[in-house]
Amino acid sequence: MAARRLKPLLDRVLVQRLETATKIGSVYLPDTAQSKTHQGTVLATGPGARTTAGETIPMSVKEGDTVLLPEYGGDKVKIDDKEYLLLRETEILGVLDTK
Repeated sequence: MAARRLKPLLDRVLVQRLETATKIGSVYLPDTAQSKTHQGTVLATGPGARTTAGETIPMSVKEGDTVLLPEYGGDKVKIDDKEYLLLRETEILGVLDTK
């Protein structure tokens, strides 16, 4: 739903961070013991960056990709009480192969 409401511009990517494990075995982890996960799912992408000549450089990530995120970076965006990340394509560390 957020991808329909927010369309990133240029080389920006809208990512939803994957949920962290709140339970290991039969033990529940408190919020203070949980670390942020560094993986996310691409929800929407912009058309791509532009060269000085005005040509569009295509994006190397696409909707549905699972990506590796930096520990810090990106802008937090809140839509319908859910938190998303909006980052430039160059900030994404890599695309994870889920096969």
